[in-house]
Amino acid sequence: MKRIQSLLLVALLALFAAGCGSPSSDKALTVILTEPTVGNLNTIRFLTERKIFDVPENTKYICVYHPSQRSRFDRTERYITENDLSDFILQRVEGELNEENLFVVNGCTDTFRELFSQSDGIIFFGGPDIPPSVFGEENTLSVVTDSGRHYFELSFLFHLLGSSRNSDFVPLLEEKPDYLVTGFCLGMQTMNIATGGSLYQDIPADIYGITTPEEKVAMGQENLHRNYWQRITRDSLFMSNSFHSIQFTDHSFFGKTISLSKDLRPLIYSSHHQSVKAIGKGFEVTALSSDGKVIEGIAHSTYPNVFAVQFHPEVTSLYEDRAVRRFAPTDKPRTYHQIIEGESLEFHLAYWKHISESLKDSGKKGRR
Repeated sequence: MKRIQSLLLVALLALFAAGCGSPSSDKALTVILTEPTVGNLNTIRFLTERKIFDVPENTKYICVYHPSQRSRFDRTERYITENDLSDFILQRVEGELNEENLFVVNGCTDTFRELFSQSDGIIFFGGPDIPPSVFGEENTLSVVTDSGRHYFELSFLFHLLGSSRNSDFVPLLEEKPDYLVTGFCLGMQTMNIATGGSLYQDIPADIYGITTPEEKVAMGQENLHRNYWQRITRDSLFMSNSFHSIQFTDHSFFGKTISLSKDLRPLIYSSHHQSVKAIGKGFEVTALSSDGKVIEGIAHSTYPNVFAVQFHPEVTSLYEDRAVRRFAPTDKPRTYHQIIEGESLEFHLAYWKHISESLKDSGKKGRR
């Protein structure tokens, strides 16, 4: 049965790669989406319809998940059907996954390889805390709610990129080194862990040595990566996230690869408390928080289209005015779009342009 399912998947992916008869003259691209909730599919549709994620109209999306994940993907299936989204296919990936077999050949390996061979890139979205046990630590400050998702995404990324946890394994990207792999927030953390890195379990406690909400907000918004005001006082307008600036490192990713001034300090949407500690195999740091203590971006030294950020450039409310919010009680309420208007908005658009161009570059180099 598993072999039949694999053959059916290959056939479907081959049809997608051929463009499914689309009249468009642009090369059909295929993107893998992980954690394919209705919210994440809506995000991709919003970004593509507005040409923020600027890809050909005949781009296809393989929406992958593992049955052990917490999210309800029957809702995604209904959403795809009810909205007649013929460019989206929901794909369940079978195979036993546990902490002992994430970084070796396992029951998902064949499907990972098939998905990779018939696609041009993959996107990893934000989400909950990664279990510290997968990077060799006791859980002290992490809140783990979806181990199944983490096992699936960690193993997929291990197969794509390789890892210091298993140096004998040949990563799939050796076959197609221009393949796009990118992620946001949890996506970046997962890329780092999969390749052998580690995480701080809680930024305020592990990096700054503070634990109470009062101590945290006293640091000021610029040094906070999520909002703690809700734990002190009630206000229906409080945002759960934070906006703070980042700085670029000497790495060429921001400045040369993405043509930006090295002096730019864009505001970004931040919502996390775990963060990268030891860097995974092959990665280099591209951006830091304003005080230099939190890693905000990484890029691969070997594979040019493998990069990720700790923040959330995919949040749709950054790109149009919606509800007003504030961070602290004395702040004037504003929309997220108003908060990042100007050069910070231009930064976000430039980042998405690079993701789009990297995907097209991967497709242009062709599939083997």
